[in-house]
Amino acid sequence: MSMSSGRNAEPERSRMSQTELLAIVGKHRAFLTKQPGGVRASFKLRDLSHMDLSGLNLAEADFSGAKLFGARMVDCVLSGASLYAADLRLANLERSDLRRADLRGACMRGAVLNQASMAEADLREGTIMHVRKDGSITAHEFDAVPVQTELSCATVVGADLSRAKLSNTFLVQSDLTDCIMRGAKMARANLTNTNLTGCDLKGADLTGANLTGAKLHGADLTGAELGLARFAGALMMGTILDDNARRAEEVLEGIHAPTPEDAGLDLSAMLVLHSEWVETGGREGARADLSSLDLSGVDLAGANLSAALLHCACLRKANLVGTSLPMADLSLADLRDADLSRADLRGASLERATLNGAQLVRADLGPVLIQSSTGRLWSANLHRARLDGANLTGAMLKRAVLSQSSLVGAVLKDAELSDAKMAGADLRDVDLANTDLDGADMADVVGMVH
Repeated sequence: MSMSSGRNAEPERSRMSQTELLAIVGKHRAFLTKQPGGVRASFKLRDLSHMDLSGLNLAEADFSGAKLFGARMVDCVLSGASLYAADLRLANLERSDLRRADLRGACMRGAVLNQASMAEADLREGTIMHVRKDGSITAHEFDAVPVQTELSCATVVGADLSRAKLSNTFLVQSDLTDCIMRGAKMARANLTNTNLTGCDLKGADLTGANLTGAKLHGADLTGAELGLARFAGALMMGTILDDNARRAEEVLEGIHAPTPEDAGLDLSAMLVLHSEWVETGGREGARADLSSLDLSGVDLAGANLSAALLHCACLRKANLVGTSLPMADLSLADLRDADLSRADLRGASLERATLNGAQLVRADLGPVLIQSSTGRLWSANLHRARLDGANLTGAMLKRAVLSQSSLVGAVLKDAELSDAKMAGADLRDVDLANTDLDGADMADVVGMVH
């Protein structure tokens, strides 16, 4: 957005020196702690391009119309700050706290916001404003000219945008992998060719949004408002959808996982060839590649799928009781309500897989010994997996990677979790009766009193 004394001219911004910055930060620190001499920091219409503000606490500071092109703002506290119409192109805001920040009309093209906290931030469109000679900013007196907040070509991996206001925002070709966007308001947002892999979009408002060509592998859209949204050419293999949403006309425009029959594949023949491939060490037969296929409700109980490829496969309500799946790739797979009781999942990749409501009673998710000169143990990978309400009674999860996974309401009674990597996992309302957590990494775990 441009704010101007005319319609198109850029406002004049005076360059800020490092000395001046430190003086303002000092007074702002006193302001935040209610100390004498404290003054709220104002960087309104100042030029801070390429400056380093990393680690500073600038909560509630005023950056209206400021130029922060290429600025380094890593781990910066900007909660409640006004960044209205700020120029944040190519700025580095990794892990910054932008909760409830006013980012209306800001330009963040090419910015880096990985793991930033942006819950309830306001990224809606702004309006063209006038800058008066005294530096005050006022709205245009006649017709209001809306200007979209721009977050195009940005990298926003793993950020928290829960309940953020993103209506009409320009998010073209950005990387939003693994973002938490629960309840976000994204009506009419332009998400063309944006990567939303693994995003949590539960309850988000995507009414009229443009998701043409977007990647939605493993994205959770349950409860989302999708009316009039455009999904033409969107990649939706492994996308988590309500049954009604799956049949919606808008959603049908996307590219979905085909059944084996639709893909011209003979599943039974593939299983036979895969067994030969396993038994002969790859000399005969063929490795089963069931990636991006719709295998909902399939009965594969007891089948040998060791090291099979099931990336982005839909296995909802599938019967996988006692199935052999060591070293299999089930990343981003939809395994909701599947029965994996007593399944062999040693060393399997279930990264970003959705296993809500799944049965994993006495399933083996321990490590597998790789036959090599080093004899390396290969752990099961459930990084960012969703296991809400899953039954893992008596499951083997020794050394398993469960970092940032969600296990809300899961049953882990009598489970083996020794030496598991649980950092950042959500364990609210989990049944941990008789669970072995010896040596487990429980850093930043949610829902447990240490």
